[in-house]
Amino acid sequence: RHTISSSKHSRSNLCTPEHMAQVPPPPRSTNPNTREVLDLKSAFSQPRCFFSRGPGTFRVAEKLHAEVRSKVVARLIKACEEAGVPTSGVALFRGGRSACRNDTDHELLFRQESYFQYLFGVEDPDWWGMLELPSGRSTLFTPRLDEAYAIWMGELKSPQHYQEHYGADAVCYVDEMQSCLASALQGEGLLHAMAGTNTDSGEDISKVLPVVEAVPEGAKIHTDILFTVIADARVTKTAAELEVMQYASWVTSVAHVEVMRDVTPGMMEYQLEARFKYHMAEQGGSRHCAYTCICACGPNAAVLHYGHAGAPNDWQLKESDMALLDMGAEYHCYCSDITCSYPVSGRFTDDQRLIYGAVLDAQRHVISTIRAGVKWPEMHRLAWRTVLTHLRDGGVLTGHVDDMLAAGLGATFNPAGLGHLIGLDTHDVGGYLKMNPQRIAEPGISKLRTARVLEAGMCLTVEPGCYFIDCLIEQALADPAKSKFIVMEVLDRFRRFGGVRLEDVVVVTESGVENYTLCPRTVEEVESVMAGGQWPPTEDAAPWLYRKWATLDRRSGRMALQTVKTEA
Repeated sequence: RHTISSSKHSRSNLCTPEHMAQVPPPPRSTNPNTREVLDLKSAFSQPRCFFSRGPGTFRVAEKLHAEVRSKVVARLIKACEEAGVPTSGVALFRGGRSACRNDTDHELLFRQESYFQYLFGVEDPDWWGMLELPSGRSTLFTPRLDEAYAIWMGELKSPQHYQEHYGADAVCYVDEMQSCLASALQGEGLLHAMAGTNTDSGEDISKVLPVVEAVPEGAKIHTDILFTVIADARVTKTAAELEVMQYASWVTSVAHVEVMRDVTPGMMEYQLEARFKYHMAEQGGSRHCAYTCICACGPNAAVLHYGHAGAPNDWQLKESDMALLDMGAEYHCYCSDITCSYPVSGRFTDDQRLIYGAVLDAQRHVISTIRAGVKWPEMHRLAWRTVLTHLRDGGVLTGHVDDMLAAGLGATFNPAGLGHLIGLDTHDVGGYLKMNPQRIAEPGISKLRTARVLEAGMCLTVEPGCYFIDCLIEQALADPAKSKFIVMEVLDRFRRFGGVRLEDVVVVTESGVENYTLCPRTVEEVESVMAGGQWPPTEDAAPWLYRKWATLDRRSGRMALQTVKTEA
C-alpha cells in the first residue's frame, strides 16, 4: 500500500540547479514509473519546447500549434475557393473567459476554450487571436492588466514576452484589437467568425463566446465556413498532437494501475478518486482531470455517468463488488479517457468472469477490426453481437443472437455509444458535421457521438460495456419481443451486479490501430497486478489489443518505446 506524505521540498523549491544540490535523493521505489529527482542542468539543456510542467514531464513540441494553424489556414482558403468567396481577410477567435463561482469572488480554476487552445496554446483567460488570410500571419491580443495585478497574481508580462513564449507573429493588447482588425481587413477581405453547434452539448459557440463587440464598423462578417473547417481539422491529429495524446494516456494508465494495486474492501470510492488524482499529478504533471471521475463500485457501476454531485463516489467497497473506474488525465488540454473494471477482492468469481470476458471479447473484436474506411456504427453493432453471444452462452439469455439484435436487446445491456472522438475535449468535436453521416435514429445507435467513416489520424475511445440497469431490464421484461430471450432465474443473479466497461484510447491507421492505453486487460493480468505483480509486463498477453508499449523518458521529456515480448 502506498502512503501519500507531504514534503518540505515543494515543486517551487526545485526550480534551480543550485537548490537541486541541497535536496536529498528520495527512496527508490519498486514502481518503474516513479518520479526521480532529475539533474536540472541536463533537463534545461533540452531543445526549446512549447509547454511542459517542468523537469520529468512531457515536453510539447514547439511546432505543434504553428503546424495546426497552417493546417487550418490551408483548409480555410480551400473552403473559401469552393464557396466562391474571397480568400483574403481574417479569422477571429475569442479565448475562454475568466469566471467566478455563482455570485461570489471565488475564481474558478481556468481551463482554455478548446478551439483557442488548438490554434494558440494560450494558458490565460480573456485573450483573443486572429489569423490573416491568405498569409496565415497570427496575432494574439492580451488584456491590458492593472498594475495591481502584479500584487495578487504575479508579474505583468509584456507583449514581447508573450510573442516569444507563444510563437505568434505579433502580440498586441485587446484594446488595440479593432484597429488591428481594420488594418488587416482593408479591401474586400472577409472577417470569418465561429458559429456552429456542438452536437454533444447543443451549445452554439457564437452564443457562448460572441465576437461582435470586437468587429470594426463596416466589416463583412462571414459565419458559414470557419466552424466546420476547424471542427473537421480537429478530428484528425498531427504527429505532434498524437505525441501529447499518447502521453496523456500513459499518465492515465500509470495512475489507473496504482489505484488498482491499492483497492481494498472497506475503502470509499472517493479514496480511489483521490489516489488517481494524486498519481496523475505526481507522475505526470496533470493538474486537470479530463472529466469528472467515475468510481462506480457494486450496483453503482450500472449508472453510466456516476460520480456527479448527486452521486459523489461515496459508496463503501464490498469484497463481492466489481469496481468500474472511468478516469482520465489532461495534459496541455489534450485528454485521455480510460475505464478499468475489476473485482474488489482481487480474484474474479465465475459470474464476474462471465461479464468481464464478454466485454473484453467485444473490445478484442472491435479493436481487431478498426482501420481507415470502417463505418463506426458497424463497430457498435459488432460489440453488441459479441456481448449478447456471451450472455447466451453463459445462460443469461436464450435464442438466436440475430433475433435478439433485431428486437433491440443490445441496447438493454448497453444503451450507451461504443465510443467517441477524443482530443482537446473528452467528447471531441466533429462527430456530426454537415458533410458527414448524420445521427441514426435507432435505440442505442442514436447515442453514438459520431457515425463517421473512420480515417487515419482519428483518435477514438473503444468502450464496450455490459450493464444491468434496473429500469431497462424492467422495460425488457414488459416487452414480449425481448422478454422471450431472458432466462429470469439466471438474470436475477445479476440484478445488483452493476456492470463492466473497458475503455481504451486508440488512433486509427490505414491498416489498423495503435492503442495508447497500457492497463491490465486480461483476467490473468488484472489478478496478477492486484496481487502485486509486475507492470508493465515482460510479455504481452493480449497482442490483439495492439497496445503501443511506451514510457516517458524523464530526462528528454519525450515518450520512448518499451520492449514487451509477445507471448508465443
